[in-house]
Amino acid sequence: MTTIYTKIEHARTADAVVRQIEGLILEGVLRDGDRLPGERELAARMEVSRPILRDALKVLEGRGLLVTRQGGGTQVANVVGEVFAEPMRALIARYPKATADYLEYRREIEAVAAEMAARRATEADKALLAGIVSRMEHAHSAADFDGEVAADVEFHNAVGECTHNFVFLHTLRSCYRLLAEGVFYSRAHIYDLPGTRDALLAQHKAIFAAIRDGDPAAARTAAVAHIAYVEKVNAEAERTGEWERVASLRLRHRSEPSGGGQKPRSRSSAGRSPAPVRS
Repeated sequence: MTTIYTKIEHARTADAVVRQIEGLILEGVLRDGDRLPGERELAARMEVSRPILRDALKVLEGRGLLVTRQGGGTQVANVVGEVFAEPMRALIARYPKATADYLEYRREIEAVAAEMAARRATEADKALLAGIVSRMEHAHSAADFDGEVAADVEFHNAVGECTHNFVFLHTLRSCYRLLAEGVFYSRAHIYDLPGTRDALLAQHKAIFAAIRDGDPAAARTAAVAHIAYVEKVNAEAERTGEWERVASLRLRHRSEPSGGGQKPRSRSSAGRSPAPVRS
């Protein structure tokens, strides 16, 4: 049976088990919320005794890397964490410049990540990316918005994994968590713009092709072009949304029973001074 857990070859101690699981978390193989096999099964895979495994899991829980939930088994903890606490998120929502800064950051960091991924991606990495692109294409053809968004985030996470640099990997995961939660901008509004879904799919495929072909320059160019496009359509979506808001207010105002404005004066009264008010 294929497994990410391997036999502890020599010193069958809790420390050896701890190091193996820590390595899987650090390298991004095990991700937030991933559930570990049951105690009996995991001990068998690693060929250690169950008491040794229990000791190792206790150490990992103490380090905040694993959590045990009632009825949910042992899972990887939220090791990536949040870039911004809730007060900062609320602040970001009130200042549009934060979105521009976020996209500027992504443009630079993703350019480097894509370039590095094109140099370092293994055949297994490329197969993983190909599978994500395939799911993206399927969701696109089925007009499955939620599926497209999920595949989009997963694709960018996978590009980070292809760098084989754990700082890039975890930094980008944290960055994309904000993206998935819509902290900076509404992806639904962007996807509503004509031609956007087709363009985004083509851009993701271009990034994948460059990584698959081992072309760092093309990967960087494709990543920069992708974020530049997102910046453009996000600005367009915001502008269109503001136009729609104003147009809706006009329509509502002019549809009111009073006609939405001051009633026109009759011709007979036009040009006359108003009669004095009598007390």
